[in-house]
Amino acid sequence: MNQLNSIILEGNVVRQGELSEPAKGFKVCKFPMAVNRFTKSSNGDFSEEVSFFDVEAYGKMAEICEKNTIKGRGVRVVGRLKQNRWKDNDGKNQSKIIVVAEHCEYKPKANAEEGTKAEGSKEIRKEYSIEKAKESLDSAYAKADGYSVPEEETADETKVITEGQEKEEAVF
Repeated sequence: MNQLNSIILEGNVVRQGELSEPAKGFKVCKFPMAVNRFTKSSNGDFSEEVSFFDVEAYGKMAEICEKNTIKGRGVRVVGRLKQNRWKDNDGKNQSKIIVVAEHCEYKPKANAEEGTKAEGSKEIRKEYSIEKAKESLDSAYAKADGYSVPEEETADETKVITEGQEKEEAVF
């Protein structure tokens, strides 16, 4: 049995994701992210602690990450820790811990153009539609298991799915 190795990080992308293909058909996207932690000391002073993490995503997720990891954009990463070990030129053992992303969520893009508010509300509507679609699926499973779901909710939720909404990563 595998032992537990799970991590959730929420912060900001430090640098645009870099997509590479180390082996034919195997894609990797690497990007660093910063996570801020605010604390209050006993005398009432606030301090900020910043931690930096290297994140890697593989396969189809790598392609999605490369498009969405823009410097400064908020990101939530759910994944696992991986330790890489090697010997350097002097024969000394070296190691580095990275986060392997298994799921990523992105905050709406913010830019200085006039359409920023419209873009943000569009992203929020997408998130709401995705959540409604998930609820619709849950209600379908509940019906199949013999639970009752009010007809009004089912009709609205089904409409969300049939309107052809694109399935994208959820945003928060």
